[in-house]
Amino acid sequence: MKKILTLFILTAITFSFSQAQTFESKVDGLLNQIFKDKNGPGGVFLVARNGKSVYQKAFGNANIELGVKMQTQNVFQLGSMTKQFTAIAILMLVEQGKIDLQKPISAYIPDYPMGDQITVHHLLTHTSGIKDFTKMKSLNQIAQQNLSPKQMVDFFKNGPVDFNPGEKFEYNNSGYVILGYLIELVSGDTYENYLNKNIFEKIGMKHSRYASDVAIIKDRAYGYQQKTSGYVNKTAISFSIPFSSGALMSTVDDMLRWQNALNSRLILKSETIKKAFSKYKLNSGETFNYGYGWHLKDINGVATREHGGSIFGFKTMGVYIPEQDIYVLGLSNCDCNSPTQVVKDIATLALNTFGKN
Repeated sequence: MKKILTLFILTAITFSFSQAQTFESKVDGLLNQIFKDKNGPGGVFLVARNGKSVYQKAFGNANIELGVKMQTQNVFQLGSMTKQFTAIAILMLVEQGKIDLQKPISAYIPDYPMGDQITVHHLLTHTSGIKDFTKMKSLNQIAQQNLSPKQMVDFFKNGPVDFNPGEKFEYNNSGYVILGYLIELVSGDTYENYLNKNIFEKIGMKHSRYASDVAIIKDRAYGYQQKTSGYVNKTAISFSIPFSSGALMSTVDDMLRWQNALNSRLILKSETIKKAFSKYKLNSGETFNYGYGWHLKDINGVATREHGGSIFGFKTMGVYIPEQDIYVLGLSNCDCNSPTQVVKDIATLALNTFGKN
């Protein structure tokens, strides 16, 4: 009996090892198709299952000029993946009784146009109708200015709304800038400090921060863009412009800590965090696939929480499959190498490989 049990265990271990090897080679194959230029920019990719990394590799270069190879600990700009941190920070303040999701934003910013009709919930779900500042032609005039959150809100607040609040879902960066401003107004702290103290330090995200082109950031991956003439350094932008809609930096390891913290309810109570991962309805009663800071989609009928990011020189994508506790993340330091589709492909592969185990 002992021999049979031992044989069974050895067989299971061998199968699991073989399965992991096969998965690794398949993921390598997908990523090598994207990062063909060994002298160009690259990316870092992670696959985690049950909270632990099962795949983590770096491709290409973190700095082209110096020929510095990418490493898995490199720090990337996240772009719009910032929004999930902003949304959770808002929910933390909801738990503290400092913010009411159903209150109009005029309760916090009295002079905001139509502020008595637009709620905090509308901002979180991209259903406010507020003009997205990234689509405004005048954006170039302020792109490199260091603005306060109030000045940034003032930049777009008087523009005509695109639709009435709650009428439709339309992805909107302006709403998340306002949310960052609300965090500052009700907490009495800066957005940067609030996240540092209440999220990054609490979870142990030691390599995550508000972005800066001036600060010395250990293991920084430099951002690039591809033109017809070849690679160039990313276009400069003041991080006060994307602010709470897209100005954070992190690593794949820190982002896994973030995902695990969300799962363990380290930051919020179960009933509160559930709000971030719930689908909501428009005024018409139609359901849309966005919660608070995450797109709520599926892979072959299995529910996912997804979000990508794009900011000059960087593109990012993360997919989480709660049913199987599978997390796939891709961070790229060139907007010529979007990880969006390949991360979805890897997530599908991970689901097919590990999903039934």
